[in-house]
Amino acid sequence: MVQHERAARAVAAAATVGLMGLATGCSAAAEADNESPAQSAAAVHDAADRLVREGSSKARTSMEMASGGTRVTIRGEGVYDYRARVGRLKVVLPQDPSGAEEHRPITELLAPGALYMKNRGAGVPADKWVRVDTATMSDGNLVTGGATDPLAAAELLRGARKVTYVGESELAGTEVRHYRGTIDMAAAARAASPASRPSLAAAAKGFAKDQVPFDVYLDDEGRIRKVRHRFSFVNTKVTASVKGKGGKREVVDVASTTLLDGFGISANIELPDTKDIFAGKIAEN
Repeated sequence: MVQHERAARAVAAAATVGLMGLATGCSAAAEADNESPAQSAAAVHDAADRLVREGSSKARTSMEMASGGTRVTIRGEGVYDYRARVGRLKVVLPQDPSGAEEHRPITELLAPGALYMKNRGAGVPADKWVRVDTATMSDGNLVTGGATDPLAAAELLRGARKVTYVGESELAGTEVRHYRGTIDMAAAARAASPASRPSLAAAAKGFAKDQVPFDVYLDDEGRIRKVRHRFSFVNTKVTASVKGKGGKREVVDVASTTLLDGFGISANIELPDTKDIFAGKIAEN
C-alpha cells in the first residue's frame, strides 16, 4: 500500500513538472508573438541595412495608380545589388485602352541619384538610354519611373512611426512577420544613407501628404519579403479653361508594392557609357 502511494505521488510530481514546463514554453511563445513597440520599430528601421548585408536579390514590383476613376497597374521584374546600390528592372506598361499598339517593356537601371531608361519611346532612338537625375524629380523617382527603387523602398522605412506588429503569416511558402505603420517622409530623408538622401529629400517636399502608410513583411532573418507603400501626390493639369492660371490640381493615389526573394543571386549590372545616353530633347508622352 505504501509503495502504491509513493508511486502515485511520483507520477503526480512528474505530471506537475511537465505541466510547468508546458506552461513556461507557452508563455515564451506568447511573449515572442507580442513584440513591444520598440522591438517592432527596431526591426523595421533595420530592414534597409539588412538588405545591404545580404548583398542582392530578385525583385518584383507593382504600381497601382488611381486618378479620376481610372486605375492602371505597372509591373516590373529584375535584380538588385544592394551593396553597389544598382538595380535592373524590366517594366511593363499597361495596354492602352484605346487599342493602340502596346509599348515594348522599358528597361530601367536604378543607381544612386539616377534613373536610366531604354525603349523610352517619345522620339528616343531604340539603342539609346535616357538618364534622369532623380533628385530633380518632385517624387524622387519613388513613383515617376513606374517602379519604386527596392532599396529606396527599404530606406523609407527608416522614417517609420507608430509601428505595430500585426502577426505572423506565410508569403510564398516563407514564414513572415507583418508590421504596419506610417512613414514620416522628412524623417526618412534625414535618416537615409548619403546616396539616397537627395532623392528622398525631394520626395519629402513633392508628395501631397508627408505621412505615408506602409505594410512590410520580414522573414526570420529580418529581410524584406514584401513592402507596400501608399503615396499621394499632386498632379497639375492644364486645361483650356484654366490655361495660364496654374492648371487644375488633382491628387493621385499610388500603391507601390515590392516583393523580394532569391537573396544572394548574381546581379551583374553595368551602367551605360556616356556615348549611349540620348542627348536630345525628349517629347512628352
